[in-house]
Amino acid sequence: MAKYRMVQAEFWTNPVFSEEMTPEDKYFYLYLLTNPQTTQIGIYKITRKQMALDLGYSLESVQALMDRFIQHHKLIRYNPETRELAIKNWGKYNLHKAGKPVMDCIISELKGAEDPELIQYVAESILKDDIRCLFESCCNQEEMFFYEESDEDENDTYREPECEDVPDIENHTNSVNLLQNHQQDVEAIIKFWDTNGFGFTNVNAKEQLLSWLDDSTFLQPKEMILKAMNIACANNKRRLSYVVGILKNWENESILTVEEVDSYQENQKHVPKPRKSTEYVPGGRPVPGRFVLDLTDGDE
Repeated sequence: MAKYRMVQAEFWTNPVFSEEMTPEDKYFYLYLLTNPQTTQIGIYKITRKQMALDLGYSLESVQALMDRFIQHHKLIRYNPETRELAIKNWGKYNLHKAGKPVMDCIISELKGAEDPELIQYVAESILKDDIRCLFESCCNQEEMFFYEESDEDENDTYREPECEDVPDIENHTNSVNLLQNHQQDVEAIIKFWDTNGFGFTNVNAKEQLLSWLDDSTFLQPKEMILKAMNIACANNKRRLSYVVGILKNWENESILTVEEVDSYQENQKHVPKPRKSTEYVPGGRPVPGRFVLDLTDGDE
């Protein structure tokens, strides 16, 4: 699936960019923010050679720009061993919405990040608490289970000192457990969608449906979504609009659990259907139900 990266208008009005950056700096920073290697978490693998090829610069020019952004602007870090680059303010401008598809993507990409220091570096600028907590939890887990004494060169210009503040591990573990549960909900819905003919490649529709996990008033969001999808299958209406229509109707009726759905459907079975007050003659006008046609009426 293609990735689309947008740069906010503030990029051009921020004093750091407008007053401290040269035109070459701005060009390089736009490249770092929008190149094909970028990820949802602001940490991605890239080599200096790849940068040079993409930008049309020499390796020396790329090296000089990276040094400038690390030491002077202090906007990035780079680990030359893992080839990972981290953008300091990525979370501030891009990680401000914690919908389930976004969180699922973040969890997946954090698992692939090799340097926990870069995870902590990006986490410091994330304003949304639950997303920042997820970053820090992954960072702490890496430190607890994979920490080794470092022999790195003190003169290595691509690293900065470790962060000293270590968040409470128990709280982070609880947050990770909650997010893992949410991930299981996402996987269950996607599996049902893919295996029941709703459209395996329809990624956009899946994301819209998954947003109901976050943006609904249901007490059992996953179960309610699966219930609506089951009803859609039973009626051979395997479309997003049909499923969403069911969910909206339930919300409007304040039906918030699967038990309430079952109870509502059972009650509907016992509601008597209105009786017709007229009988219809094919091709003619409606005739009152109690009218008796007497063909001899009027004969003497």
